[in-house]
Amino acid sequence: MEQMKILVVDDEQDLCDILLFNLRTGGYVAEAVYSAEQAMEKDLANYDLLLLDVMMPGLSGFEFAERLKRDEKTAKIPIIFLTAKDTEDDALHGFGIGADDYVTKPFSVREVMARVKAVLSRLASPAKSRPTNLVYEGLSVDLMKKTVSVDGNEVELTKTELELLCLFLSHRGQVFSRQELIEKVWPQNV
Repeated sequence: MEQMKILVVDDEQDLCDILLFNLRTGGYVAEAVYSAEQAMEKDLANYDLLLLDVMMPGLSGFEFAERLKRDEKTAKIPIIFLTAKDTEDDALHGFGIGADDYVTKPFSVREVMARVKAVLSRLASPAKSRPTNLVYEGLSVDLMKKTVSVDGNEVELTKTELELLCLFLSHRGQVFSRQELIEKVWPQNV
């Protein structure tokens, strides 16, 4: 199986070095750049995941993520924000852009690794063949926008509720134990 390729975009070189060491030890191909502008020079469509800081000189992580989500070639790349912006509004803004996870600094590297593993396991199939919608009768989940609608009416769900719903829709008829649900939806040490 081909190794997953991760790009770390953060202006703190020491933090990048720690993340790179742990990601590579974890079996991933990992690279780092120190600004969104440097990241834009890469062929981003070749990455399976971006670990993205929000507060960087020049283009912010939020602005960079918005650009990625507007571009058809990079819209499906999962993003985990790693940031000191720790308010609920900041996290909601990140998820509104299309983030797959949001981790506030300071963080445990083990937690980041668990979240990386969780995001990549949910998105294990190649980006080009991932479904963009899950549908069952009148229920529809848009995986790109992270929205849910019932009979055409949008329904507000928490991140955990959305992940549980996606798990159930993508594994129809399968029974999960409580422990299996915890392992599939919640990161370790929560």
